[in-house]
Amino acid sequence: MLLAQISDLHLDGTARATERTARVMDHLRALPRPVDALLVTGDIADHGTETEYEEAARLLDAPFPVLTCPGNHDARPAYRKALLGEEPAAGPVNRVHRIGDTAVLMVDSTVPGEDHGLLDDETVAWIDATLGGLARGTRALLAFHQPPVRLHHPLPDRYLLERPERLAALLDGHPAVAAVLTGHAHTAAASTFAGRPLLVGPAVTWTLRLPWEDAGQGVADREQPPGLAYHVLDEEGRLTTHYRVVP
Repeated sequence: MLLAQISDLHLDGTARATERTARVMDHLRALPRPVDALLVTGDIADHGTETEYEEAARLLDAPFPVLTCPGNHDARPAYRKALLGEEPAAGPVNRVHRIGDTAVLMVDSTVPGEDHGLLDDETVAWIDATLGGLARGTRALLAFHQPPVRLHHPLPDRYLLERPERLAALLDGHPAVAAVLTGHAHTAAASTFAGRPLLVGPAVTWTLRLPWEDAGQGVADREQPPGLAYHVLDEEGRLTTHYRVVP
């Protein structure tokens, strides 16, 4: 199974944000071997307006499934209404999708009005019940916005997923989960969490300068091209990730 992942589009109505997202989507649509699905791990809109989500719906239209979850810049009611075509409710937006023999859980880790992440009681119960209800032999991937571990940069490390030990304990009871995928940090990164790969998708909008790269230019490198990740989940249940940029 081949999945693509993009994150942090921050669509704000500007030509720059539109062009960068369109460039990535054109690249994915032109692949000689189509991806089985595209995962978009949050901060789709910059201000959380319906207009931004209407643009996102147009840009993300593709001949393959596009699976999304919200980030801290997203607003649940407008996200639901203009991107998902649902009633504009304020509760967490959690969805499970079947791609072949794999369940992809797109999880809402946002706290309205805040930049840090937290899986509330409703979401933790939903993850547990969804994983517990999978048929034997079904593999699973868990995707949400804020990483649950430090990435060794002071900016994203201030706004991580809080209470990660709660999720780690839950995953101990669900060995079907092959990996955890996140965004938020604006940098391609790889680590581990709860004994599993933790893959952080790069951003479409701008790239984070790491402390040892920053010579006074600031944290946001807006000249770097948009990034994306390819995740290959093989028949042995091993996930291999390749990171790319789209010039």
